[in-house]
Amino acid sequence: MPRRLPVDPIAEAKRQWLAHGWDDSADGMTVVTSVIRAHQLLMASIERALKPLDLTFSRFEMLRLLAFTREGRMPMTSAIARLQVHPTSVTNTVERLARDGLLAREPHPTDGRAALLVLTDAGHRRVDEATAALNVVFRDPGLSPEDATELVRIIARFRRNAGDFADPPPTPDPL
Repeated sequence: MPRRLPVDPIAEAKRQWLAHGWDDSADGMTVVTSVIRAHQLLMASIERALKPLDLTFSRFEMLRLLAFTREGRMPMTSAIARLQVHPTSVTNTVERLARDGLLAREPHPTDGRAALLVLTDAGHRRVDEATAALNVVFRDPGLSPEDATELVRIIARFRRNAGDFADPPPTPDPL
């Protein structure tokens, strides 16, 4: 754990922003840098939990995504869409997981240009171990349950407004 600083550097940055006359962007700078710092802190916890299993969070996400499917397999294009990352990043993750024997690539049964990603038995075991390790982190993210709920709501509104997802259309009342 890094040593605690005597002053919050983000609060100091905001003070400097205001002192330099950038009042109209000071709050936004504080939001962005606060979220980035929170991301860094959370990722450090995740990395500590996954390091003994020789996994990164992106590799864990791929394995967990496959483990959530009924048969432990899905087309590569579906994985790319669900993980919301650049196809090159997914390809690199898949290559590393395949090299480690945690997933395999198989030809798609109906599309000769596509590949199916298949979770191996070793991949099932590793993702279960990793999930158990991460659930320790997830059980206590450092926020009260009320704060966690409110933070997720705020971030979901931000993501929706940024076009990350759409609310499902309302279901009509039965006739």
